[in-house]
Amino acid sequence: MKLKCINTSSKRTINLIKKTFAELVEEKREIKNITVTELVKRAGITRGAFYSHYDNIYELANEFQEEIIENIFDKELPISENDINKYFDDIFSYLEKNENIYSKLLTSDDTMIFVKRINHKMTTAISRNLPPNHNLDVIFFIEGTINLIIKYFKGEINESLQDINKYIQKVASTFFLS
Repeated sequence: MKLKCINTSSKRTINLIKKTFAELVEEKREIKNITVTELVKRAGITRGAFYSHYDNIYELANEFQEEIIENIFDKELPISENDINKYFDDIFSYLEKNENIYSKLLTSDDTMIFVKRINHKMTTAISRNLPPNHNLDVIFFIEGTINLIIKYFKGEINESLQDINKYIQKVASTFFLS
């Protein structure tokens, strides 16, 4: 992001840009199909307003992804049953609060880079506190967790985010705490 000092007006513009971007990703399915012209027209802002915050669409996409990852994975994960349950409660609470945007972003064909980044963050957080002989368990668990979340946002499963969270906590306890 370009601006160092962000006032209330800038925050509103950035949020509008991100909301509009998410809508366009849902429609266009790929970031490469979105233009700045189309985004600013739909958002009702000037090109100058967009360019005062971002150099291009890909910088916007990258910042959006970074923000999501930071908000989800902003703390250390000690492994105990209460801690791991709280960890997943926090993740799913955040996803629930932002469900509208993520359902749009995760329908995109460009989600693989984002998914790889989330996968790396979750794997690192969980592996950090486990002995090395759990590597396959962690990989299997994280891949399944992320896949369930993506399937939820794509509308491919009928369970709620809360149901998925409870299931993942149960599986995490079986995998890592038994």
